[in-house]
Amino acid sequence: MKLVSYRDKDGDTFGTMVGDGIFNIGRAPEINATTLRQALEADALDAIQDLVLTRDAYTPMDDITFLPVIPDPDKIICVGLNYATHVAEGGREPPEYPMLFPRYANTQVGHGEALIRPKASERFDFEGELAFVIGKTARHVSQSEALGYVAGYACYNDGSIRDWQRHTSQFLPGKNFFRSGAFGPWLVTADEIPDPTVMTLTTRLNGAEMQRATTDDLIFGVARLIEYISTFTELVPGDVVATGTTGGVGAYREPPVWMKAGETVEVEISGIGTLRNSVIDEAG
Repeated sequence: MKLVSYRDKDGDTFGTMVGDGIFNIGRAPEINATTLRQALEADALDAIQDLVLTRDAYTPMDDITFLPVIPDPDKIICVGLNYATHVAEGGREPPEYPMLFPRYANTQVGHGEALIRPKASERFDFEGELAFVIGKTARHVSQSEALGYVAGYACYNDGSIRDWQRHTSQFLPGKNFFRSGAFGPWLVTADEIPDPTVMTLTTRLNGAEMQRATTDDLIFGVARLIEYISTFTELVPGDVVATGTTGGVGAYREPPVWMKAGETVEVEISGIGTLRNSVIDEAG
């Protein structure tokens, strides 16, 4: 099942992909949830699946605006230096523990929306990533049980302002410029992706391949990340974890490749789909 958050003529809502359209769930009286996060909190995925099987009405995708998969998460946790190829291209040693930093909800856009290159810098870099969304409260979860806490998976572009990222040893400023990252196009539920280690991730800029890796190159996989994070904080339904990017980022190319206004960046992951965004300059 593919779950999508979106905006239509009646406002913000969520639903499921049905062919080339979307079946609305957020306004269905049978489901007491107006957002995807609320549906996860209510453990309503089975009920949503049953509801969709009984209906055939849907809204064409051309009539909606995609929102970030979870527009209102309690937490967005990103992982740095988590692919062996990315660690190697930066000349670093593999980390002993996951390197974590937060992103804020207003730094994200949905599929088809424009990423904003800020006035403060021209060094706007792409980072194609696999993200997962927590489906039930997780605290002190073991690796062996961790995948049972995943609601589903999506594509993520952890757009990075490289000079601001490197101001100090903390990544936060360079990862939190307004509308600099993208999350989508939809959430593919975990039952359709039983093994997140066998996926292929590709990032393209203006159609040219920039990054390609399989997710078995992750230093800390999904289960290990849940075990580690749930030891120091409680993960709740709708929390987002972006698992890190692979080699090939623009900063380490010769010459460097930065995203510019008028360009298009795509993050494609096998079994999920393609997250596509244009780039514009910040106004003013």
